[in-house]
Amino acid sequence: MVARRKVAVVGAALSDCGRVDDATPYALHAQAARRALADAGLDRTLIDGFASTGLGTLAPVEVAAYLGLRPTWVDSTSVGGSTWEVMAAHAADAIAAGHARAVLLVYGSTARADVRAGRRTGTLSFGTRGPLQFEVPYGHTLIAKYAMAARRHMIEYGTTIEQLAEVAVQARANAALNPEAMHRTPVTVDEVLAGPMIADPFTKLHCCVRSDGGAAVLLVAEEYVRDCRTSPVWVLGAGECVSHAAMSEWPDFTVSPAAVSGRLAFERAGVRPSEIDVAEIYDAFTYMTLVTLEDLGFCAKGEGGAFVEKGRLRVEGGELPVNTDGGGLSAQHPGMRGLFLLVEAVRQLRGECGQRQVRRGDGTLPRLAVASGTGGWFCSSGTVVLGAG
Repeated sequence: MVARRKVAVVGAALSDCGRVDDATPYALHAQAARRALADAGLDRTLIDGFASTGLGTLAPVEVAAYLGLRPTWVDSTSVGGSTWEVMAAHAADAIAAGHARAVLLVYGSTARADVRAGRRTGTLSFGTRGPLQFEVPYGHTLIAKYAMAARRHMIEYGTTIEQLAEVAVQARANAALNPEAMHRTPVTVDEVLAGPMIADPFTKLHCCVRSDGGAAVLLVAEEYVRDCRTSPVWVLGAGECVSHAAMSEWPDFTVSPAAVSGRLAFERAGVRPSEIDVAEIYDAFTYMTLVTLEDLGFCAKGEGGAFVEKGRLRVEGGELPVNTDGGGLSAQHPGMRGLFLLVEAVRQLRGECGQRQVRRGDGTLPRLAVASGTGGWFCSSGTVVLGAG
């Protein structure tokens, strides 16, 4: 049997993010990709694997062509926000097995600018075919589905709206330390609760921002690490899980597929949740953070509300810093944000985050991070455990 190679992330970068009115999605893809390559210090000719989705008719063919790449390994997996953690898992497996030497993951979107220019509406529709046809007549918008799940958790476990609001408050506190975040002004629980109602129980600040932006991550086989200008961040383990397509087929609104993807990722990495120094969690809505913390094993089921109450998610003084860049709630959210989780996790492990840099109790840099993405309406999950070089 051929020995499996170790896999490291050696390049991680964002394009211009936030309010970007003068760029196309292709341009944001290219900008993020160039920056990730520059970050790694590697030549583009090394890239023989490419993963992208969400843009063009034949993704990732069109984006690869735009970037001037001719990959011999490709992935266009599309499972919503968890896409990029799932792609990272696939890429790591391909590299470990010798099917690729360097895989570039890239994403870019002008979601905000498109709405502003009238190129699309502000309401995301997944269509009316297949299982969705049975829910659309009842007004089951994307946000309504998340709101229903949050309400079920409140009913089952006594989770309060104030506890959910704490997630938004602490995300904003972290964003205040990030000069690239869209919204940095601190907010209070009362301010979150006083905002306009979007979908009961979510007011505006329970919901993610709409932004433009792109991200890219470069993964390579271990033998190329010595040629890089950055310290490697090793892919220690990953897991993925697909749950349901229709809300009526979801057995329990209080359990997300991260309960499976997280368990697999931690088992394969050989680490426990208690060993994690920093967590990057998909947060299109506050409830996503809370329930994912439970399902990844950072607290017991039903205890997420109490867990987030004590400021545990903050970079400054938090026991488990979560969404250290401010997350989708405050930093940026250009559609599918999973790749941004990986970029921030890598930067934290490399000690590149400036004022928002996480430190362990002894003052050293974090050693272990987890990035967990969620797709659809908790339909899918991908979780990746990363370790510092």
